[in-house]
Amino acid sequence: MKAAVLHEKNKIIYQDIGIDSCRANEVKIKVMAAGICGSDTHKMTSRWKYPLPAIMGHEFAGYIVEKGGKVVDLNVGDRVAAIPFKPCSACEYCQKGQYSLCENYGMIGAQSFGGFAQYVNIPASNVIQVGEMDFEEAAMIEPLAVALHGVLNIHPQIGDTAAVFGAGVIGMLTIQWLKIAGVKEIIAIDISSEKLAEARAMGCEKVIHARYENVLEKINDYTKGRGVDLALECAGSPVTQEQCLLVTRKKGKVGYLGIAYSDVCLSEAAFESIFRKELTLQGFWNSYSAPFPGKEWKTSVDFILNRKIRLKELISHRFKLEDTQKAFNMIINREEAYGKVLIIPNKE
Repeated sequence: MKAAVLHEKNKIIYQDIGIDSCRANEVKIKVMAAGICGSDTHKMTSRWKYPLPAIMGHEFAGYIVEKGGKVVDLNVGDRVAAIPFKPCSACEYCQKGQYSLCENYGMIGAQSFGGFAQYVNIPASNVIQVGEMDFEEAAMIEPLAVALHGVLNIHPQIGDTAAVFGAGVIGMLTIQWLKIAGVKEIIAIDISSEKLAEARAMGCEKVIHARYENVLEKINDYTKGRGVDLALECAGSPVTQEQCLLVTRKKGKVGYLGIAYSDVCLSEAAFESIFRKELTLQGFWNSYSAPFPGKEWKTSVDFILNRKIRLKELISHRFKLEDTQKAFNMIINREEAYGKVLIIPNKE
């Protein structure tokens, strides 16, 4: 088969590579769409710690073309999305059903080959059926479940006001889940005029352009000095990771979905906000719960199929498999504004 193979830091070669027949508990997926995650660009340019050569891609969907002898609940032809997380099922947290906290997990697209290829073999337990869902939408189930994991566990209340820092893909998906959960007003914060316009189109009543406006002053104005009930950080920036603490009301909640790629040093005012306001701070990692893969995944599938989530307009670019390096260069060098970038290994 053809695959986009990572050989070293930011060096992807489009090449022929062998693929085995399925093992007894595996299925072979013909990959129809695979998303580039923000973590992919960071891992492959600075922190890649897995065996090389590698095939990245943990957000992907396609259909089954082969199955192992022990696979009984799936059939050739089934349309599926990959569940990239491989819990050990033995550690303390797996035993509690807290799979996102597994201490010895594996990851498709890291320790094992992922979706930037024409085909991939994965355990049958790591697929979810998607019915007649569009493959591009199915490839976005993983980030949609990540956003839902945060929203479910921060427990928004009907009528809340929320601030979402970062109007990228995770931020936009978080905004949609907050609307569904009954949050009354959502304030989107970003440094991109284009992303803020998209946030307005997604239903945000108010936006703040952080490059030109004072975030604290604007939220203070919008909330009449009270602060927001919820602040969700989806940008992964030290600046916004601190600002969340400053804009949340007394007894409010702060949720961190964005990954920290550098040290976060808090000002005195930000740190004092934690205890003077008695804030609740919570981090959200991955998207899994019991029974595996959890409510996050099953709800995401249901809401996509029932057309209650908008995904297509978040897709900005589609690249052929042979152009995977070009896709990463575009993102890393910020050659163009982008949303969700997809690799299309096979045509329907």
